Amino acid sequence: MQSHDHGGSALLEVNRRFYDPLWTSARLVEPQRFNTWPLVCSLVSRSQPRLEVAPGLRPRLPLDGTHFVDFSLPAVTKLRARGANAVAALVSALPFPDRAFGLVCAFDIVEHVDDEDEILSELSRVAAPHASLLLSVPLHPGHWTTFDDFVGHRRRYEPQRLLAKLAEHGFSVEQSAVFGMQPKSSWLVDIGMWFLAHHREQAMWWYNRVFMPLGVRIQKKLVLVPGLIDTEHVDEVLLVCRKHGVVKFS
Repeated sequence: MQSHDHGGSALLEVNRRFYDPLWTSARLVEPQRFNTWPLVCSLVSRSQPRLEVAPGLRPRLPLDGTHFVDFSLPAVTKLRARGANAVAALVSALPFPDRAFGLVCAFDIVEHVDDEDEILSELSRVAAPHASLLLSVPLHPGHWTTFDDFVGHRRRYEPQRLLAKLAEHGFSVEQSAVFGMQPKSSWLVDIGMWFLAHHREQAMWWYNRVFMPLGVRIQKKLVLVPGLIDTEHVDEVLLVCRKHGVVKFS
């Protein structure tokens, strides 16, 4: 997911140390179980190739007919075991030609990299003219918590900066919604992080059998509005973007 310089390699290793053990212990959750499924169904076309980057074991696009790219070998192995077309690669060097996909999905990924322009440029490169991009990111640097450090975030986005950055890479925002499954209780998050750090096996048992199924069951319906929602009290946002214009790739 990162550039190939020393800092990017170090960050990649940080992410790998967190996510490889997580996906080794976790179970794949079917995309139909997430509140994004109705939106996905409205965008998926049998005639258009589609791509999801860095899904881990929480893919949002259909397993059948989607190209998946992830840097985590445990995630790729389990996706393949379920019949998905998954390859191990970096998002900064996607193994696909220009303008290859009519739908591109990148949930909770751009905030994990040092060079956001490198990632957004690759997403734009492989997106066909008028393609849809589903993107989710955390908002507001002032909302930074130890959870952001724990999961390897490099930034949170100010909403207007996010819109400007997307526009630089040829994307405009058509719809958006409140997003995310992180518990609002900070003490519950802190307890979860402590158990993952000190008692991973027990933590993963509870995560797989209790907290993840409960989180999926109680997630709220995704409510999309035109343009960008009022983000004042929003911790994470889902954006439905459209590829437009002519973008030159360096």
